[in-house]
Amino acid sequence: MRIDRDVKPEYPLSWQARALTGLMRGTVKPASTLLMRHPLALSGAARLGELSRLVPVRDPEHVAIVPAAFSSCGGEWVRGGQGLDERKVVLYFHGGGYFSCSPRTHRSITWRLSLVARRPVLALDYRQGPVHKLADSLADALEAYDCLLRRGYAPEDVILAGDSAGGHLTLAALLALRDRGLPLPAAAICLSPWADLTDVPRRANRWQDPMLPASRVRWLARRWTSGLDPSDPLVSPVYGDFTGLPPLMIVTGSTEVLRDEARRVAQRARLAGVPVRYEEWPRMPHVFPILADVLPEARLAFRHMSQFLSAVAERPAAMGDSVAA
Repeated sequence: MRIDRDVKPEYPLSWQARALTGLMRGTVKPASTLLMRHPLALSGAARLGELSRLVPVRDPEHVAIVPAAFSSCGGEWVRGGQGLDERKVVLYFHGGGYFSCSPRTHRSITWRLSLVARRPVLALDYRQGPVHKLADSLADALEAYDCLLRRGYAPEDVILAGDSAGGHLTLAALLALRDRGLPLPAAAICLSPWADLTDVPRRANRWQDPMLPASRVRWLARRWTSGLDPSDPLVSPVYGDFTGLPPLMIVTGSTEVLRDEARRVAQRARLAGVPVRYEEWPRMPHVFPILADVLPEARLAFRHMSQFLSAVAERPAAMGDSVAA
C-alpha cells in the first residue's frame, strides 16, 4: 500500500456522529467560548485536571496500565492486549491545549493504538501551562525519546504519535531531533494537530466546527507564544522544513478549525520529500478517535492507522511512494 496519499473516507455518517456533534455544538463550544477568556480559567482547568487523576478509570479487562517515571515527568505504559512486541514502542503525547488532560484522559486512544501497532504505548505526562512553557513540554518529549533509546529501543522501532497539542509536540519533537542530528523514529501519527500558533484569524470552518471556537484557539496561542517568535518552527511547526523526516500520518475532520493547518503540514512535508498519508474525515469533530467508545467512525480510524503502520513496516522493500488525490 502507498503511504503518500490523500484519503477522504466515504463512510455514511453514523447517527452517533450526528447526535454527538449536535450535542457538542450546543454545550462544549459555547462553554469554551465563555470560559477561555481569562488566565484564571486555564489555572482552574489545570487544577481540575490534577483532581481528575484521583478518579478511578475503568479500563477494558485486556488493557494493562503500568506507571512510568522519568527524571522530570511521569507517564504510563499502556498495553492493549497480549502478544505485543516488547522490542517496539509508541511514544504518545496527549492533547489538551497545553493546559489540561493527561495520559489517563486519553486511554481510549492509547490502548487502541497499542492494539493496532502491536506494541506497548508509553503515554507521556509532560509538563504543561500555565506553570510551564512550551519549551518545557518539548524538553520532556525529547528526554522521553532519549530515555527509550538509552533503554535499548532502536530508533526504527519507535513511533511518535499525538493529538491536538500533542500533535504539535510530535511535529516539534521531530524537527528538534532532526536539527540536533539525532536518530529519528520510524514514523509519526498526528491526530488533529495544532500546528500554527501565529496570531492569525482562523476563518475556515469558523462556524462549522462543532467543538472549538476559532477565537479561543487564537487567544490560547497568544498565551503560549508570549515572548517567543510565533513563526519559529518549534513554536509553529507548519513553518518548518520537513526535509529528512520519517513518514507521517495526519488525521483531521473536514469541519475543524484546525483542518487547514493540518493540510499545510502535509503539503510542506511532501514538498520536502516526506511521504504523508493525509486523511480528512467528513464532519468529524476535533480528535474524533478519542470517541471510539461511541463513534463507529473513530473505531474505523484505528484500522486506517494499522494500514499506515503496516505500510511503514514494508517501506524498505517498497519501490517508492506516489500521491493519489
